[in-house]
Formats: sequence, C-alpha cells, structure tokens
Amino acid sequence: MSEPTLRSIYDVAADLGLQADDLEPYGKVMAKLSPAVRQRPRHTTEPAKLVLMTAITPTPAGEGKTTTTIGLVQGLRRQGIRAVAALREPSLGPCFGVKGGGAGAGKSTIEPSQRINLHFTGDLHAITSAHNLLAAMIDNHLQQGNALNIDPRKVVWPRVIDMNDRALRQVMVGMGGTAHGIPRQGSFDITAASEVMAMLCLAEDAEDLRTRIDRALVAWTRDGQPVLAGQLNASGSMLVLLREALQPNLVQTYEGAPAVVHGGPFANIAHGCNSIVATRTALHLGDIVVTEAGFAFDLGGEKFLDIKMRTAGLPVHAVVLVATTRALKMHGGTALADVGKVDVAAVMRGIANLDAHLDSIQKYGIQPVVAINRFLTDADEELQAVIAHCAARGVQAAVSSHFADGGAGAEELAKIVWQTVQKSSGKYQPMYAVDDSIEQKVAAIATNIYGADGVEWSAEAKKDLRQLEKLGYGKLLICMAKTQGSLSDDPKKLGRPKGWKLNVRGLVLSAGAGFVVVLTGDLMRMPGLPAKPAAERINLVNGEIVGLS
Repeated sequence: MSEPTLRSIYDVAADLGLQADDLEPYGKVMAKLSPAVRQRPRHTTEPAKLVLMTAITPTPAGEGKTTTTIGLVQGLRRQGIRAVAALREPSLGPCFGVKGGGAGAGKSTIEPSQRINLHFTGDLHAITSAHNLLAAMIDNHLQQGNALNIDPRKVVWPRVIDMNDRALRQVMVGMGGTAHGIPRQGSFDITAASEVMAMLCLAEDAEDLRTRIDRALVAWTRDGQPVLAGQLNASGSMLVLLREALQPNLVQTYEGAPAVVHGGPFANIAHGCNSIVATRTALHLGDIVVTEAGFAFDLGGEKFLDIKMRTAGLPVHAVVLVATTRALKMHGGTALADVGKVDVAAVMRGIANLDAHLDSIQKYGIQPVVAINRFLTDADEELQAVIAHCAARGVQAAVSSHFADGGAGAEELAKIVWQTVQKSSGKYQPMYAVDDSIEQKVAAIATNIYGADGVEWSAEAKKDLRQLEKLGYGKLLICMAKTQGSLSDDPKKLGRPKGWKLNVRGLVLSAGAGFVVVLTGDLMRMPGLPAKPAAERINLVNGEIVGLS
C-alpha cells in the first residue's frame, strides 16, 4: 500500500473556508481549531446532515468501522459533497495491546496515522493529568486534616493511566509512614474510562466543563454524605490543564479530506463517542458529517443516541451498520481459521447478529443502511447473499472496497447514504424517558437492544441503586459497561443469544458526566495486555516506527 502524500493543514482547512488564524498548528499536518470557528456564519443556510457509523458485534475476523467512516467521507467528497469525518482519538492502551491503532487502515486512514495513534496533540495526556490532579488533591485533603470528614475507605475517585495495566486495578496508596499520606486502598482506570474524558466529550464549552467537574462525586463522608469535586476547589486548575484539550483537532484522510478528531472514550466501559464540541464544529463546517461510536450498535450506537445526542440535542439523519462476511461467518459458528473459506450457509446463520442490530436501529425510528466492508478474499456469492437478505428487509446495502480502493471503492455506499439523509427529518425516539427509574432504563436497554429476557440485580447493585435514588440521582442517563464481544454479558455467546438475563453487579455514579455507569458481567474498567501484546512487535528502526498498525 503506497504512503499518502499529505497536504499542508492550511490547505485542508481552506477546503472548509478556514483561515490561518483559525488554526493552532502542531507541525505541518495537524492543528487545533479555534473556538471562534463556530461563531462565524455557515457557508450555506442549509443545515448539515449527521450520519452515525456503527457495526455488528465485533469478532477477531474484523469489521472496520473507522475505516468505513473514512472511506465513506472520501467517497462523498469524490461526488462533490462537502463531507467531514468526526472521529475519536486512539488510546495507547489498545495500540500496544490487542486491538492496534485507531486511525483506519489501507487507503482509508486519518493522517498522520502514527502520530495520531501515539501522542497526537497531547489531549489524552492532559485528561490523565487533570484527572490525577483531582486524585492528588483528595489524598492531600486527607493528609492536611480532612476538614470534609472524608472516609478514606470510601474515596471513589480513582487514578487513571492511558495504558492497559491490570496490575493497577487495585492498589494501596499512602504507604511508607505519616509523611507520605493516609494509607488506603485505591484503583486505576484506563484514561478512556475516566469521568474527565466523559465530561470533556459531553461539555459544550469550558464553563460547562467547570460545572460538570464541580458536581462530580469523589468520596463519601464518614456519616454517608457525598463529597463533590467542587468542595475541593479543583476545577480551576483542572481547566487550566484541559484548556488546549478542549479544542478539537483537524487532520486529513488518506485522500486529503478533512477530519475533526477529538475525545476518546471506549464504548464498552464508557460512552464511546467523540466530543460534542467536535461534532458541532464539523457540522458547522461541512454539509454532511460522518461520525462513529465505539464497538457495535448495542454499545456505542445506543449511547450515541441515548446519551450524546440527547445531551447535545442534535438530529441524526442516518445510521450505517458495518458488517463483513468474515465476521458473519464467525457469528454463524465458523472458526477464525476458516473464515476465508466460501460458506454462504455460515454467513446466513450469522446474519442473525446483523438482524439484531438492524432491529435495534429501527426501534429508534431510524432507517439503517448496511455497509459490507469488502476483504480482498471475499466471495461474490457471500456478498450478494447479504445484499439480498437486507433487500428482503427493506434495507439498502452496498459493498464497499474502501480499504483497497479508497474513496473510489465507497462511491456506491456514498450515493445511498446521501439519498437517505435527504429524505430524513433527523428525528428519532430515545430508548427510554429521562424520568424513568434506573431499573426501568436498564431493563429497556437490556430487553430492547441486547435481547435479554430480563435483568438480575446483585445484592451490591441493589444497595448502590437505593443509595443513588435516595440522593436524587435516579433520573440520570444510563451508561452500560458490557462486553463488546457479545450482545449478551457473556463474550462467548456469539450470534443472537436467546434465553438469558443481564447480570448487573454494581452501579458507579458519574454525576459530572450526567450518567450512571451500570457494571455488567465481569467487565473491567482497566484492561490488561494479552499474552502477545502488540508492544512486542513495535520498534524504532533507523528513526522510523515499525509494527504500529
């Protein structure tokens, strides 16, 4: 695959009507966008269209949601449409772990991909620092007399690091004697699961972020009262660390199309969408914006509609569901080693997973489009079987070869999506009402999106539920923490599982973000590295990075 020839970031910005003063450059091919960009009049009186890119349940065979997002934007621009990609920033954890980078692949990447996959403009480091500053101020408060009467056993604000490190899931802090703090048990989450990440991605501006930080729950007092971050006077210093991180980043695709990249929460343990600020900025600059939400529709897609879009109040004009025949075969029972073999019957067995996600999208009142991400070894009869199945459901589908062919391979998909958004009002029906109880909201997601027969609450989860409702947090939105490997809470159950109940083992309040995190199954908010992490094959050779996918 040939290396892309990158344009100056000023030329990319000029395509969107931006001037040099609108950019804070990070070298020649990356830049921060000034907040003033959104204050200028749009280039047209017509409002932009917003498209969500989501996918079927992921498998090791691959789906390619980010790659399809980029390919679609390139395909739209080949047809003379002012399209912009709006994506999340990759985390170092997956880059050095099992998943690899998050900048696309083949001829559908965001560039410079290696810099984006690594330190980029430093946003994730700033979020890590701001989050840990608050953690340090909590422990310092304990050390300096504890005027708020915080119970050291009930500090709920963890520390974070942008790396998969299972050894930090549970830690002891303050060890070594009185000069080193109050000994207590603590923990680490990955930065993508940080509440600061969620707050930044859902905030409209710096003052909204300040309000969110101040209301974040950090601990409980010895007499059972909540302690909020605002009581520690932390938000001012945290905002100083986050000042540049609040500004979205402008980069380009393999073919030079503009991409606004900002924020990086995971969808299995967080809300999984890029920032509202970035999406609004892209909508202000383009005629159509293609964004993504992490993992499959049951995770990122549900949260995109029920958390991000409800918070932002933005319309959604289309949802594109990505599938591959390889992944469908795995959902149909084929082993990973055999997915390259032609097997239409296996594709049709696994298509139940695609149907489950199509059903969920349509429950929101949105008409989906299916993008079949073509691998080089795919058989035409398998691809046509998926298209025919979708047509029988009244759903348009297109095969897209954007990995190999870039935007040219996504033009048919682009035509279908453009036609779809022209007919859409952008309105949709959320899965639950804000005034529903936490139990009702969780049940609505579990039964309507996951296909569960019901919900089983552990004793600890019921205790959490009673406490949150007593303190007035029962009307917050819901952020499900669930395995990405299955519609159920068991990653071994592929396809469309039947006859199961969702196991809720605990609730975590994210008052600053405005939601309650519902912990299901045995999912951890700090991932671990696999037996053979990607870090083992990444190297610096003669000044060049190799092995970073």
